[in-house]
Amino acid sequence: MASEPQGGLTEYISHHLHFLQSTHDGDFWSVHIDSITVSLVLGVLFSLWFWLKARKATAGVPGKGQAFVELVLEFVDGQVKDVFHGDRRILGPLALTVFVWVFLMNAMDLLPVDLLPWITQKFGVEHFRAVPTADLSLTFAMSLTVLALVIFYSFKAKGFGGYMHELFTAPFGSSPFLWIPNFLLNLVELLSKPVSLAMRLFGNMYAGELVFMLIAGLFSAGSWALYGMGIIGYTVWGLFHILIISIQAFIFMVLTVVYISMAHDHH
Repeated sequence: MASEPQGGLTEYISHHLHFLQSTHDGDFWSVHIDSITVSLVLGVLFSLWFWLKARKATAGVPGKGQAFVELVLEFVDGQVKDVFHGDRRILGPLALTVFVWVFLMNAMDLLPVDLLPWITQKFGVEHFRAVPTADLSLTFAMSLTVLALVIFYSFKAKGFGGYMHELFTAPFGSSPFLWIPNFLLNLVELLSKPVSLAMRLFGNMYAGELVFMLIAGLFSAGSWALYGMGIIGYTVWGLFHILIISIQAFIFMVLTVVYISMAHDHH
């Protein structure tokens, strides 16, 4: 249920798009406390959940919880195996963490729009956004972490000299006249990876969040017809959004694996 909008639907949506910040609006440096808090809580719950299932795992007929965890593990491992043909001892757990963590953060969009803000207001917190992946700062932080891993594995697989040689000689050749064009092209390719990762995830989740807010605004319109349309719309969009949050988590995971796999390849 949506709370009564003060000043109409526009102000209602604007109110829900504010983050719980460590500083005032307009300051250069600002920490979005709500995004960090929700993402950390979900990360801890995910780690605890899988650790408990792994601790209680049996070789016999698995229970429903163990069967589900094994299904997720096999699915992620299969995707990594199809893309990366090297040692998967690190990349497999990394892909699993990315997939489940991003999925859980995306799934916060399925909660009623006013639920967490209503709870936090009881503790005197005016603004609170529940979907971390609808925060561009957080998606860019995740994508920059992937970029750091890509650079690390590039140096690890090719060595400092080999990677520097590749940056300045691929793809046009090793002529000194082509060093600058080669480097600029590789730099653009390298920087485009975190941008595409962050913007794709943020754009889809931000749009989905806005749709939920628009539908939630119908509940406070004062019309039974609009109220009924809101319930139907919320249900239909929620069911469709399950597909969106799953696809976005899958894409983020696969691209992470692909980018790290490309870091191991030699031109």
